[in-house]
Amino acid sequence: MKKLAAAILCLLLVCCTALAEQEMSWQQMLQIATPSPIPPYLPTSTPEPTADPNADIRFEADGSIVLTITAVGDVTIGRNVQSSSTIFQKELERQGGDMNFIFRNTKQIFAEDDLSIINFEGVLAEKYTIPSSKKGNSFLFIASPEYAQALANNSIEVATIENNHIDDFGDQGRRDTQRALAEAGIQWADEYHPTVYTVQGLKIAILSYKTFDYYNTLFTKVPQEVEKAKKENDLVFVCFHWGAEKDYAPNANQQKLGRMAVDAGADLVIGHHSHRINPIEKYNGKYIVYSVGNFSFAGNNKPDDMSTFIFQTRFRIKDGEIISNPFRIIPSRISSRTDRNDFAPTPYTETMQINNTIKIMKDNGKKLQYAVSEYPLDWE
Repeated sequence: MKKLAAAILCLLLVCCTALAEQEMSWQQMLQIATPSPIPPYLPTSTPEPTADPNADIRFEADGSIVLTITAVGDVTIGRNVQSSSTIFQKELERQGGDMNFIFRNTKQIFAEDDLSIINFEGVLAEKYTIPSSKKGNSFLFIASPEYAQALANNSIEVATIENNHIDDFGDQGRRDTQRALAEAGIQWADEYHPTVYTVQGLKIAILSYKTFDYYNTLFTKVPQEVEKAKKENDLVFVCFHWGAEKDYAPNANQQKLGRMAVDAGADLVIGHHSHRINPIEKYNGKYIVYSVGNFSFAGNNKPDDMSTFIFQTRFRIKDGEIISNPFRIIPSRISSRTDRNDFAPTPYTETMQINNTIKIMKDNGKKLQYAVSEYPLDWE
């Protein structure tokens, strides 16, 4: 009888174990089968080992680490499939087919920092299908995936892609863009997939959002995600594609969201989309750069305002604390020419142009509660 009872007990244990394994497998299948809102591009091959992130730490005399960060605005290259115009292709041919031409007057700036961030606005793909919801749009931007290599060639490390053109060609266009950037060695961030860039042993989280008709959701979502990122990283940068086109100052929603991001732990807020430069705030010790404007913009052969600026800040960090974070701007034009847009951003050299850029930002910041009073052109 005891042997029979033991046999029955063993049988029950085996069945329970099998059921538990079956339940776990089902949960795993559910997890795998539930996609994120936009399924990411996932590399199929194992990436090559990266260099030791602590190997290049440069300690200052006081034991601190200094990080120089550069941020610029919209990079829109290639062509608009809704137009017969080929202005970018023609300029590329003038430059002998060398895609690096767009960085010829700024590459040294990017080469000398620790992290350069752009907003890549468009799609990188060989083929495309226009979604029915986009067929009436006037602007749908696409470029060859090989163009992404120009970013890597010129010391761009991170591209944010959450903007109003990343979905010009649907989910597939987004995934193709992610793939092209990743294969060129560029880290990318969108709303569903923040990225973490490690330099000098410090982890920097970069979060990317677009805000159109979405503020009520973002007022809750952004602080939660920033707070989580701050717990896991040394620095957190939040990039917003926001505001109205051709606006020179932020609206109330931008101000609210930018400050909420800082309150949640963001160390820097960077904005773009308006095609115009906007003022900068210093709120609770952190900068909110409302708009850096365009950078290299192939959507127009001669925009009515070609001013932009390159934003730079230096974080001095010691024992996990930010000791200082001065900033400077490099006033620039999105073209090396004044008669047309040649897509090669160029720092201004004439005092009048530099002063005019600063005046625009000061004037448009007068109604902002925390607007900076000065726009330094060099490090303090």
